[in-house]
Amino acid sequence: MTYAAPPMQYMPQQAAPTSIAPAGSVPAAVPAVEDLASNPGTLTSPMVGTAYRSPEPGKPPFADVGTKVSEGQTVLIIEAMKTMNQIPAHRSGTITRMLVDDAQPVEYGEPLVVIE
Repeated sequence: MTYAAPPMQYMPQQAAPTSIAPAGSVPAAVPAVEDLASNPGTLTSPMVGTAYRSPEPGKPPFADVGTKVSEGQTVLIIEAMKTMNQIPAHRSGTITRMLVDDAQPVEYGEPLVVIE
């Protein structure tokens, strides 16, 4: 005895409902995307690698939020192809934001630190 598959029934697809805001309503606020890469105080990654905030495990970080740095002072290192590359501050000022965690992978051009 063989069983035949039941005939397939196709249902017409309906368009997804669209919501139309009532006249005079204000659309919900959309949070602005912060463009850190264009901020002149943002230090961006010059390479792909792994960022480290201290010279070696267990040692204090090169710099942290609130640290005053001078132009050229090392603020972190990026390991790329087994080479540790010191990343210097591109300007003098105070670090207002650290945008990477210790041992975090980073991409070329990724914001790392904000110095104001």
